Amino acid sequence: MEDIGMKRFLIEVPHGESKKECQKAIRIFMETGSHFLSKADWGCADGEHKAWIIVEVPGKAEARNILPSLYRSDAKIIELNTFAEDVGDPGRFHKK
Repeated sequence: MEDIGMKRFLIEVPHGESKKECQKAIRIFMETGSHFLSKADWGCADGEHKAWIIVEVPGKAEARNILPSLYRSDAKIIELNTFAEDVGDPGRFHKK
Protein backbone atom coordinates (compact mmCIF):
# COMPACT_ATOMS: atom_id res chain seq x y z
CA MET A 1 0.00 0.00 0.00
CA GLU A 2 1.32 3.43 -0.97
CA ASP A 3 2.11 5.84 1.87
CA ILE A 4 -0.02 8.97 1.54
CA GLY A 5 2.10 11.83 2.84
CA MET A 6 0.53 14.38 5.08
CA LYS A 7 0.55 18.03 4.06
CA ARG A 8 -0.06 21.12 6.17
CA PHE A 9 -2.92 23.43 5.31
CA LEU A 10 -4.16 26.74 6.63
CA ILE A 11 -7.94 26.85 6.52
CA GLU A 12 -9.48 30.32 6.53
CA VAL A 13 -13.21 30.43 7.22
CA PRO A 14 -15.09 33.72 6.88
CA HIS A 15 -18.46 34.38 8.49
CA GLY A 16 -20.87 37.30 8.79
CA GLU A 17 -19.91 40.42 10.71
CA SER A 18 -22.92 40.62 13.02
CA LYS A 19 -22.68 39.51 16.64
CA LYS A 20 -25.31 36.86 15.88
CA GLU A 21 -23.25 35.44 12.97
CA CYS A 22 -20.08 35.35 15.09
CA GLN A 23 -21.87 33.52 17.89
CA LYS A 24 -23.42 31.09 15.41
CA ALA A 25 -20.07 30.28 13.78
CA ILE A 26 -18.35 29.73 17.13
CA ARG A 27 -21.22 27.58 18.40
CA ILE A 28 -21.25 25.42 15.25
CA PHE A 29 -17.48 24.93 15.40
CA MET A 30 -17.57 23.98 19.08
CA GLU A 31 -20.54 21.62 18.70
CA THR A 32 -18.95 19.56 15.92
CA GLY A 33 -16.70 17.78 18.39
CA SER A 34 -13.74 18.07 16.02
CA HIS A 35 -10.52 18.81 17.88
CA PHE A 36 -9.41 20.85 14.86
CA LEU A 37 -12.42 23.14 15.04
CA SER A 38 -12.34 23.57 18.80
CA LYS A 39 -8.76 24.87 18.46
CA ALA A 40 -9.58 27.48 15.78
CA ASP A 41 -8.20 31.00 16.12
CA TRP A 42 -10.71 33.80 15.63
CA GLY A 43 -10.22 37.39 14.48
CA CYS A 44 -13.64 38.75 15.46
CA ALA A 45 -12.35 40.79 18.41
CA ASP A 46 -10.21 42.76 15.94
CA GLY A 47 -12.94 43.16 13.31
CA GLU A 48 -11.65 40.32 11.10
CA HIS A 49 -14.60 37.94 10.98
CA LYS A 50 -12.76 34.75 10.14
CA ALA A 51 -11.49 31.63 11.82
CA TRP A 52 -8.13 30.02 11.06
CA ILE A 53 -7.10 26.42 11.56
CA ILE A 54 -3.86 24.63 10.67
CA VAL A 55 -4.25 20.91 9.93
CA GLU A 56 -2.14 18.03 8.66
CA VAL A 57 -4.08 15.92 6.18
CA PRO A 58 -3.35 14.20 2.83
CA GLY A 59 -4.94 16.90 0.64
CA LYS A 60 -7.17 19.94 0.19
CA ALA A 61 -10.34 17.88 -0.06
CA GLU A 62 -9.69 16.33 3.34
CA ALA A 63 -8.96 19.78 4.78
CA ARG A 64 -12.25 21.16 3.43
CA ASN A 65 -14.18 18.16 4.74
CA ILE A 66 -13.10 18.95 8.31
CA LEU A 67 -15.38 21.99 8.18
CA PRO A 68 -19.10 22.06 8.91
CA SER A 69 -20.94 21.94 5.57
CA LEU A 70 -22.33 25.47 6.06
CA TYR A 71 -18.81 26.94 5.81
CA ARG A 72 -17.11 24.70 3.24
CA SER A 73 -17.90 26.64 0.08
CA ASP A 74 -16.54 29.97 1.38
CA ALA A 75 -13.43 28.56 3.06
CA LYS A 76 -9.99 29.23 1.64
CA ILE A 77 -7.59 26.26 1.84
CA ILE A 78 -3.89 27.12 1.58
CA GLU A 79 -1.12 24.52 1.43
CA LEU A 80 1.75 25.54 3.69
CA ASN A 81 5.42 24.86 3.04
CA THR A 82 8.61 25.41 4.99
CA PHE A 83 11.95 25.82 3.28
CA ALA A 84 15.36 24.50 4.25
CA GLU A 85 18.54 26.37 3.41
CA ASP A 86 18.92 24.50 0.11
CA VAL A 87 15.57 24.50 -1.68
CA GLY A 88 17.03 24.12 -5.13
CA ASP A 89 14.85 26.14 -7.49
CA PRO A 90 12.42 28.08 -5.26
CA GLY A 91 10.46 28.95 -8.40
CA ARG A 92 9.04 25.44 -8.47
CA PHE A 93 6.91 26.40 -5.46
CA HIS A 94 5.54 29.54 -7.08
CA LYS A 95 2.01 29.51 -8.51
CA LYS A 96 -0.04 32.39 -9.85
